[in-house]
Amino acid sequence: MLAAQAKLVYHLNKYYSEKCLSRKAAVSKTVREVCKVVSDVLKEVEAQEPRFISSLNEMENRYEGLEVISPTEFEVVLYLNQMGVFNFVDDGSLPGCAVLKLSDGRKRSMSLWVEFITASGYLSARKIRSRFQTLVAQAVDKCSYRDVVKMVAESSEVKLRIRDRYVVQITPAFKCTGIWPRSAAHWPMPHVPWPGPNRAAEVKAEGFNLLSKECYSLNGKQSSAESDAWVLQFADAENRLILGGCRKKCLSLLKALRDRHLELPGQPLNNYHMKTLVSYECEKHPRECDWDESCLGDRLNGILLQLISCLQCRRCPHYFLPNLDLFQGKPNSALENAAKQTWRLAREILTNPKSLEKL
Repeated sequence: MLAAQAKLVYHLNKYYSEKCLSRKAAVSKTVREVCKVVSDVLKEVEAQEPRFISSLNEMENRYEGLEVISPTEFEVVLYLNQMGVFNFVDDGSLPGCAVLKLSDGRKRSMSLWVEFITASGYLSARKIRSRFQTLVAQAVDKCSYRDVVKMVAESSEVKLRIRDRYVVQITPAFKCTGIWPRSAAHWPMPHVPWPGPNRAAEVKAEGFNLLSKECYSLNGKQSSAESDAWVLQFADAENRLILGGCRKKCLSLLKALRDRHLELPGQPLNNYHMKTLVSYECEKHPRECDWDESCLGDRLNGILLQLISCLQCRRCPHYFLPNLDLFQGKPNSALENAAKQTWRLAREILTNPKSLEKL
């Protein structure tokens, strides 16, 4: 048993050094190329409208606010200033979303975003996004990369296609630190020993972001509150959660396997599903020794089996907001196909670790 486990870990480490590290290097190179173009566009936006100040800064070889969705898809979060005069309201009526409402007695005119406040006193995510989209469209025509970048039409999201190879979504957002949303107040569960009180406090201190983007959990439920609502995102908290042990290595392996074998019609799976399942695996295996390098094969298999289960049940709950299903809106046929493909992959790795040389 131990020999089989050691053999699997050996092949996974080989796969990591041969496939994952080269994938990381290629993605980093693409990110630099993409960020040059996006920075140039955002510089033009800022010149037209100083309230949209670019926050795309490089820090320690990574760009703050940039998420890699796949090797050709990226999201840049543009942090806006001054949310101050608004109250954050997440009462659970809009899963995965919250609204920003003028605090009682505050004058609209005190807000930097006065023209985006609705009659009911909400700061409208949709109105801000619509204005931002107009500014980006104008900036694309003026920027020095105008020959290689164009807006993706037919979307209320702000998306750029760069060199006909990459798609970057730019999402206006507010950073919320020092508070934690009510809809995630159940976390961490009292009966789950991971991540422990100190780590949980650190994770909560990272806070969350409010993004101006379409909330897929509300598709079809058109209401004014919904179009004004902001989407909750926990990128910094999630990144802090998976520090230590072989967690990040495990995620890198899952991303590489997804890119090579689970990039399927209907786009059922992305990097974020993998990251979410790593967090759930941490809860199931709360001890640090469970994330020792020697357990890498067990953890990877556990996550692949959990992924198959989620795909078969057609449900993958968000880690912090379990009422939110990350498979919502995905076609059943795509999820079924992904379940079969993931099962083939897991069986291959488990029964013949050497097959990783060809995967």
